[in-house]
Amino acid sequence: MSRICAAISFLKKRFNHGAHGEKQIFFLGSPVFPVRPVVIKKYLAFSPAYLVFISIAQAGGVEDLKSFLNQTHSLKGQFTQTVLNRNGNQIQSASGQMQFSRPGKFYWAYEKPYVQLIVGDGVKVWMYDPDLNQVTVKKLGQALGSTPAALLAGSGEIEQNFQLSSAGRSNGIDWVEAQPKSKEGGFDSFRIGLKAGQLEAMELRDHFSQTTVIRFSGLERNPKLPASQFVFIPPKGADIVGE
Repeated sequence: MSRICAAISFLKKRFNHGAHGEKQIFFLGSPVFPVRPVVIKKYLAFSPAYLVFISIAQAGGVEDLKSFLNQTHSLKGQFTQTVLNRNGNQIQSASGQMQFSRPGKFYWAYEKPYVQLIVGDGVKVWMYDPDLNQVTVKKLGQALGSTPAALLAGSGEIEQNFQLSSAGRSNGIDWVEAQPKSKEGGFDSFRIGLKAGQLEAMELRDHFSQTTVIRFSGLERNPKLPASQFVFIPPKGADIVGE
């Protein structure tokens, strides 16, 4: 019993005084609240309520993404795209317009610093490079099977192709990590960021340790988009590669 009393007395002193006897008052690391932050963290870590809160927060990002996809049938806006090397240095940047209409139809147009167009018509994906006057065409399933486009323009069965998990919050953006279940895609993993439940950004990491960061702006959810927006007719004289 005397040992218990001594331990309680010691903890009271630790809560009310610093290591050198001075009074310590902290609140999230600032001098306001009469408990040392290391003690707060230690006890909260074993609190059932704290563990429940963490599990809900971790699930929140994934649920927000699913809700966004389920409630978004079409989308249009602008994007900027930056490519970083493994050291975090920028090696490429571009910008343009994007639109999609689920399932399987999308329009992704690079405008600066070069022009390039990618169109999904619901059956095939067409990639057009005006500088080369070349069109590359693939079946929609081959192009979307395990790529980020499957999340935006696909049928919504995201858990079929990706393992989703919360990646925390940074600068007000809730991130969701998506690990492809198939290794056929051109990247190792990617993250989708949502802010207040709205699409904000995507980050893709490829097999060469490069990261592509896409930021969205001016987004309009569920606009009425003309069917002609997702029809691509190869220019006369263009080389056509693929199916």
